[in-house]
Amino acid sequence: MNPLFKVIIAALLVNLLTRCHHDQLDIDTSKVDAEPAVFKRLDKDIFTLTPENSSDKMIELRKKYHSFYVRYVSSIVNNGGQVDSLYSQTLLRFVNNKDIITAHNDLNKIYTDNDVELIGDDMTEVVKRFKVFFPDRKTPKQYVTFMSGFQYNVVYVDSTLGIGLDMYLGSKNTFYEMMQLPKFRTRTMNKEHVLSDAVRGWIITEFDNTDPVNNLLNHMIFYGKIFYVCDGLLPNVQDSIKMGYTTAQMEYCAKYENKLWGFFAKDNKLYDNDLKLISEFTSDGPFTRAISKDCPPRIAMWLGKRIIKSYMEHNPKVSLDDLMKEKDAQKILSKSKYKP
Repeated sequence: MNPLFKVIIAALLVNLLTRCHHDQLDIDTSKVDAEPAVFKRLDKDIFTLTPENSSDKMIELRKKYHSFYVRYVSSIVNNGGQVDSLYSQTLLRFVNNKDIITAHNDLNKIYTDNDVELIGDDMTEVVKRFKVFFPDRKTPKQYVTFMSGFQYNVVYVDSTLGIGLDMYLGSKNTFYEMMQLPKFRTRTMNKEHVLSDAVRGWIITEFDNTDPVNNLLNHMIFYGKIFYVCDGLLPNVQDSIKMGYTTAQMEYCAKYENKLWGFFAKDNKLYDNDLKLISEFTSDGPFTRAISKDCPPRIAMWLGKRIIKSYMEHNPKVSLDDLMKEKDAQKILSKSKYKP
């Protein structure tokens, strides 16, 4: 064979293989225009409130945080209870609570202004990537850190992405021990998981699961898509962080992927619409009881992401935007050619 012909064939093969294995999630954001994600610190601002300045401060806070401020006082701090017309008494009771003051002091030690600024820098890159993947969708207009009274990790409402930093004080925080929170929860209640949780919370809200087909496969595919999008938005964050798994749990999934899929594929489990069964495989916990004490929780979500990854690899013309618009879970499963 002519040496030049060999070179041409080799070049064509390299090009073909490169195309086949092109990672859709590998994108360039250097030319993407996006406003910096600057987090306003409501967790600090509310502690400037006193009985003497409450009237003026309430006006200031409402102007600064817009409609999110009203939501915060009425639905987060007050947890849906009645509030006075200016919300001042509700918020004053909150900031003068002895435990809240102590928790606030803990928070200030862990999250300096610089720490929060760094979270904002990371979120800015997330937003840029989101704009590339979903050019027709809106991004948050406001970013806020707040104290929730140990109620909320992440909220996305009124175009505001809010992070309850009192839910990320470290796994051994005294308040978490006092509340007797289980270890599988407190293990991820730290600074390392803030960004990942915030992004996932935003994306779940952005792409609401409104499909009327309420079976296990639907939930598996929906959350698989959510975690796959998070991979696209957080390429430098470890999979274990994004899934909320330990290293051992990730290793278990990789080792037993074939058997895990076999467990769900048999006996029509995928098409079961029993909410109790669905919850068993999608809810948080120390493990998935129906499978093994070594099997991590939310195992259906992990398998869902594996199916979505296979689907995207076998359908390279499908964009992330196309993926999220596709509501037919069965179609996705079939076209994924998923075979662990």
